[in-house]
Amino acid sequence: MNKQALEINLTGRVQGVGFRPRIWHLAREHQLSGEVTNTPQGVRIRVCGERVEAFVTALRERAPSQARILEFTSRPIAPFAAREFSIAPSAALGADNNPGGAIAPDLATCPACLAEIRGDGRRRGYAFTNCADCGPRFSIVTDNPYDRVNTSMANFAMCEDCAREYADPVDRRFHAQPIACPVCGPQLNHSFADIADALLTGKLVALKGLGCFHLLCDATNQQAITELRNRKHRPAKPLALLARDLTMLCDYAEVNQDEATLLASSAAPIVLLAKAGQPLPNAIAPGLDRCGWMLPATPLHHMLAARVNRPLVMTSANLSGEPPATNNTGKLTELAELVVDHNRVIARRLDDSVAQFIGGDARLVRRARGYAPEPIFLPPAFADLPQALALGAQLKATFCYLHRGRALLSQEFGDLDNPNLVDAFTEALEDYRTLFGFSPTLLACDLHPDYATTRLAERMTHNEELPLMRIGHHHAHLAAVMGENACQPDERLVGIVLDGLGIGSDSFDSPEGRGRLCGGEILFGGYAEVSTITSLKPVPLPGGDAAQREPWRNLLAQLDAAQLHLQADILIPGKPLQSLRRAMEVGINSPLSSSAGRLFDALACALGCAPEVQSYEAEAAMRLETLASRAVERSGGYPLHLNEWIDPAPMWRELLRDLAAGAAPAEIAWRAHAGIAQAICTAAKRAADAHGVRAIALSGGCMHNALFFELCQKELVGYRLLAHTVLPPGDGCIAFGQALAAVCKNALVPCA
Repeated sequence: MNKQALEINLTGRVQGVGFRPRIWHLAREHQLSGEVTNTPQGVRIRVCGERVEAFVTALRERAPSQARILEFTSRPIAPFAAREFSIAPSAALGADNNPGGAIAPDLATCPACLAEIRGDGRRRGYAFTNCADCGPRFSIVTDNPYDRVNTSMANFAMCEDCAREYADPVDRRFHAQPIACPVCGPQLNHSFADIADALLTGKLVALKGLGCFHLLCDATNQQAITELRNRKHRPAKPLALLARDLTMLCDYAEVNQDEATLLASSAAPIVLLAKAGQPLPNAIAPGLDRCGWMLPATPLHHMLAARVNRPLVMTSANLSGEPPATNNTGKLTELAELVVDHNRVIARRLDDSVAQFIGGDARLVRRARGYAPEPIFLPPAFADLPQALALGAQLKATFCYLHRGRALLSQEFGDLDNPNLVDAFTEALEDYRTLFGFSPTLLACDLHPDYATTRLAERMTHNEELPLMRIGHHHAHLAAVMGENACQPDERLVGIVLDGLGIGSDSFDSPEGRGRLCGGEILFGGYAEVSTITSLKPVPLPGGDAAQREPWRNLLAQLDAAQLHLQADILIPGKPLQSLRRAMEVGINSPLSSSAGRLFDALACALGCAPEVQSYEAEAAMRLETLASRAVERSGGYPLHLNEWIDPAPMWRELLRDLAAGAAPAEIAWRAHAGIAQAICTAAKRAADAHGVRAIALSGGCMHNALFFELCQKELVGYRLLAHTVLPPGDGCIAFGQALAAVCKNALVPCA
């Protein structure tokens, strides 16, 4: 046989997952010489020998379990002389850097490391145990490429035992960059006995994790939960829960096989699960039938959960609206009686990811730890695009870099109403730019002039002299779901976009749309441009922003729009209805809006499940979904009128008759969900048929509503349904959609 030589380049999740050691083993197995090295783009391999083709086959089939090869390219090179195969030093960041995907997300503890900390070896009970298949990655990286010297572990010199494991090709810690042990690695400032004792006696504990501090308490202790809510200023928003293991979790929640698999995955997200079995205090998730559960993602959490042997509340350690703490500045003592710190620096703030199963698929609610910074790869037609940066929306803020056919979407930062969160967002922008070597040539932002991200984009475009594209909120939603589903640049389809509020191009482009806010639209178009086919009938938002906080205001607007003034007077006692009506008549602080979110708020108020004032986004709508899910009789949905608008007036008339007749609120809530889904999907199908397309996309925050999504899914059978799985349907996907829409609008991708 003749010698062959190849250079192979891999991109994707190929660093920090044991890829170089695996390649080393495969090359030795096939008696090849050469080298493997990390590059800013991924991994580069040069091999020479007589069994190169067999090596390539093995490489494709036997990649490490946590690896995700997104691009595999090879080219013949001249045979070279080398005695053996080696792992070469990593290549430095260069001017032609191709960013995205070179750094793996943080990976949950693998079974081998879990067995080790429970065994009798030298890492028994060690909270920072990891290997090439698990442990911190993105949260500890300080520079690119991913090597120990470029992580928070750089200051921890390996002991002889760890150094031997790191250098041993047959050890699972071969070139595991965060390798550590009790002799040479990070240390906790408190014992597990002290931490468990504090939790079991009702105290609050601030615990430093992978990407932030968490605030913990005993989830069976009502008094501790109440105290946690008081200190965080979080009166009703659901709290996440940590279970020791799947056995414990099944005592408190319904868990199917798909959910169990997701909980135990390397991403280890919080998963929303139906309550079942032993009850926990209602204060964990007031008014809801589901709780967010997670399993331990690190040895620290595994050992603590086993020691306490009770479910724990595990939420971010911050005041409501503030960024989660990443270091102990002293403020944590205001939240917790015990602050558990360690001496490994958190290089990057990451909250926990949240997911739920809807319509047969796992769908993200929040994308952060365990998922970021996985790149999103686009069709080949996008490959030649210059770099673009999109700054997203005000709520569930993310930013997105687009470069060479791939998008790098940041972790979610929360709502930018707080200046400290704006600072954290801005710092992260520069962090990504430095880490991945981005130099954007185009900026994108929302049309809303008062978003913090819009103001930031305006400063950046002025300081850096970059063109700025302003993208309609719902246009970005549609572009995001198209990009996630690998739609081609010239594809056109129908989109259903339902959320709380947004400014669309129609708000400025047409006289009839001027001043109107969006929130419940049927769109037609693609990446470069969209048009509104129809929408929910616009009604005023009495009091402007106050209508987003107080559901009764939306009920007034809806009932008055349906000519049901007397019923409004009866259902909304003790409120200044007449003054608000006068304001709506003359348009004072009462902008028109087609918001689906505000329609659900109004329904929740009518059925008595809405709070007087919402303490978190979508609180009323989530309670309404819970109520509807309890319906026993599920007869046909209420009618809505389809003409110029999708008008809910007929629904309100029939709904109020049922309510007066004593019908069960749960069944009324279910019929409202079904009627709205049927009407909106009917309008979408008519639009698709009229334009000769078969694809219909779903996006917007209302698609977090599992019941509503599944009702839409049934209505759209026979059409090609595009929905989110990789990204959240809410505003966490906006930056991705803005980036795609901006480059297409800017004619960087030819669009028909």
